[in-house]
Amino acid sequence: MSSTPLLSGQLLFELNTMTAMAKIYCRAHHQPEHNQTLCTECTELLQYAETRLDRCPYGQDKPTCNKCPVHCYKPHMKQRVREIMLYSGPRMLIPHPIMSIKHLLAERKPAPGKPPEGVSNRHIRKQKNS
Repeated sequence: MSSTPLLSGQLLFELNTMTAMAKIYCRAHHQPEHNQTLCTECTELLQYAETRLDRCPYGQDKPTCNKCPVHCYKPHMKQRVREIMLYSGPRMLIPHPIMSIKHLLAERKPAPGKPPEGVSNRHIRKQKNS
């Protein structure tokens, strides 16, 4: 699991899910260097995802990305994440059954409306530091 000082709660769960999927994809498609679990390309994608999760306007009430009306990923990054999820999604059930089921249940929730102001993880963190 990922440990990050930025994220907690549902946002951390989303990052952990994406990390697990990236590991499955990377192991099958890339050659990680020096006994690492992820290649440089996948590591950069996860760092980008962490930043996007931190700045998600829905905060802890974040919907799954495919249900979200706000498109916060750049198109080429969104395509890379889509490739990873399409490959890894069906393969997640055996190594991560609970994570897979929780993600599938989250996808069944209806799409939210307009995000409320000031609930992003980054916004809340900045308010605490002020």
